[in-house]
Amino acid sequence: MSLLNTASGLIFIAGAVALLWALSQFLIISKIPIISGGGGGESQGLVSSGDDEATTARLKEIYEAIYEGAESFLAAEYQVCFWFVVCFSVLIFVLVAWGTGWDMARGLFTAVSFLLGAFTSMASGYLGMKVAVYSNVRTTVSAQKPGWTECFNTAFRAGAVMGFALCGLGMIMLYGTMLAFRVHYPEPKEWILLTESITGYGLGGSVIAMFGRVGGGIYTKAADVGADLVGKVVHGIPEDDPRNPATIADNVGDNVGDVAGMGSDLFGSFAESTCAALVIGSSIGVSSGWDAMVFPITVSAVGIFVCLICSFIATHIKPVKSEANVESALKVQLISTTILMIPSVYYAAITFLPESFELKSTVGHKVLTLTPVLATFCVCLGAVGGLIIGLVTEYYTSHSYQPVREVANSCKTGAATNMIYGIALGFKSAIIPVIVLAVVIYLSFAFSDMYGVALAAIGFLSNLATGLTIDVYGPVCDNAGGIAEMAELHPSVREKTDALDAAGNTTAAIGKGFAIGSAALVSLALFGAFVTRIRHSSDDALFSQGVNMLEPLTFAFLIIGGMIPFAFAAMTMKSVGEAAMAMVMEVQRQFDEKPHLLDENPTERPDYDACIQISTKASLREMIPPGAMVIFTPLLTGIFFGVTAVSGLLVGALIASVQLAISMSNSGGAWDNAKKYIEKQSPDSELKGKGSDIHKAAVVGDTVGDPFKDTSGPALNIVMKLMAVLSLVFADTFYAINEGSGLFKMG
Repeated sequence: MSLLNTASGLIFIAGAVALLWALSQFLIISKIPIISGGGGGESQGLVSSGDDEATTARLKEIYEAIYEGAESFLAAEYQVCFWFVVCFSVLIFVLVAWGTGWDMARGLFTAVSFLLGAFTSMASGYLGMKVAVYSNVRTTVSAQKPGWTECFNTAFRAGAVMGFALCGLGMIMLYGTMLAFRVHYPEPKEWILLTESITGYGLGGSVIAMFGRVGGGIYTKAADVGADLVGKVVHGIPEDDPRNPATIADNVGDNVGDVAGMGSDLFGSFAESTCAALVIGSSIGVSSGWDAMVFPITVSAVGIFVCLICSFIATHIKPVKSEANVESALKVQLISTTILMIPSVYYAAITFLPESFELKSTVGHKVLTLTPVLATFCVCLGAVGGLIIGLVTEYYTSHSYQPVREVANSCKTGAATNMIYGIALGFKSAIIPVIVLAVVIYLSFAFSDMYGVALAAIGFLSNLATGLTIDVYGPVCDNAGGIAEMAELHPSVREKTDALDAAGNTTAAIGKGFAIGSAALVSLALFGAFVTRIRHSSDDALFSQGVNMLEPLTFAFLIIGGMIPFAFAAMTMKSVGEAAMAMVMEVQRQFDEKPHLLDENPTERPDYDACIQISTKASLREMIPPGAMVIFTPLLTGIFFGVTAVSGLLVGALIASVQLAISMSNSGGAWDNAKKYIEKQSPDSELKGKGSDIHKAAVVGDTVGDPFKDTSGPALNIVMKLMAVLSLVFADTFYAINEGSGLFKMG
């Protein structure tokens, strides 16, 4: 049997290929020197003096300032995270060991997998930040050259480094941990204990994602909102103008929030969806062997090869040669990977799954007989459902379509009507994605029970490497434009990076649609795994016929669970507001004390470090309360009120989070692109273009939308996943307290 015909062989080869591909893309980027290109045929001079050496020195200075700011913030954030995960791992060890009758091995293995998941998530975020900062300035340099191919490919390859490195590293670490645990649990009937121990890996990834998303989101949006309000609205200076003291902090924020935070978020989704599928499908190992049980990881391995092949479409087969090609090139990546995944998953299913295999149903006592075709169908449902949600998200957030243009036109009558239209768009944009999710859940559950839902979640994330590539591409282009503005390069360079960034904004919104949809399915799958684990712990005394939502305790906590996302969104939005107020006052203070900063060619420089410090301190201080609420709510609910209360809490949080996350993310994306649409118009057009009152109304909407789409909205993905995976990890502990009734004996 060849190495590729065993699950272990395929998984390790795919992981190694992903890491090598990421390295090769990084080496290509590293060959681009940071040297100003003197216009490269686009125009004669890039700065007023035409001094390329001075411009090159300025580019390097800005690059180093952004790098140092991002490095210092992540070092401070990860120091907090490190001590938290170390302390929390001790709590996991004690509670899990106690909940399993002082089974020290399970307590230790769960704590170890938690630490591995957390540290892998940190490594992923840090790697993403390093690569993004390294590539931003090289994208700016490439944009000075004639044509679009080189600058697009530089940003796209930067995303590929993050996408493939994260997928390869995450998969190898997860599977390697499972093989190590298998030494202690060699018998198939013991593999359920192995899969329960590995759930700590998903929890570790999710905890870091929570702090990364919230901390990074507060950092980036405090700087962005502060820079926009004082710079663009009050003083009328362009975005990323070097005279604005908050501009370096704004560009640092793109890297720590949109790249590092988002990388940790999607790593958490991958880890959790895999853990949920393994727990629900652990009984497959008894009847059909190891390779069949680890089929969910095999799907991710196949996805790496598919994403790698399809990446050549963007860089070689159909390279970007004009502005019109940019958005279509990114969209083709998502569509092509989804289409190619369907036959690839079918081949993996018939290779690694037996002709039929048995699985215990999540509800009731039936034993289901599944086939490779059914498994493929569920994965493909998720993949196609994700694509549909992504394309619907694009329709509501791209200025190529009517909804965003309606928002732009609403700015003619001021900021208030812009706000009304944008909020209405967000609510409306939730309708089709929710229906798609409902159809995917119903069909996958009908054909393959809760295991089918878990496989659909895996399907959503099957082209994760491509999704991450496109997600990182956006912030890289955004930073490249900021660097071009700060280095005072020719306006044509900024126009090119803005066009790349506008497409990146839309595809980032598509990526957020994928992330929200996958988070919903992952949360439901984790809830199914929680029910499975409680049934196993209680010998079917609890939940054997499902969860009864009409029980008073369950329904009461269903309502409470629905409140959690709103409380979380309120906390994170207010945190951004407070930090932004401090930023506004600091920027205005500098303008008041140094009025010559606003001159056309100022002789003095703003104090960028003061603004970086405000964002850093605010984000580290403000990320703790919302994160603590999400982590400790299910833990305390399970300890005091029991497992029926937890089941209601999880379902309520899932339902509310999905709707709120979609509406907030899409409202923010629409406001952002409505502003960009207005900026593209000429002064004598109906929308008047940059600097007009219409544009100022759009900037207000974009400013409000910033925490919607980059702080609260995306972090709600983690709210529903983190609560569910935490409940899964502590399921045995909850049951051990008065047989699942909690300390108050209410269950």
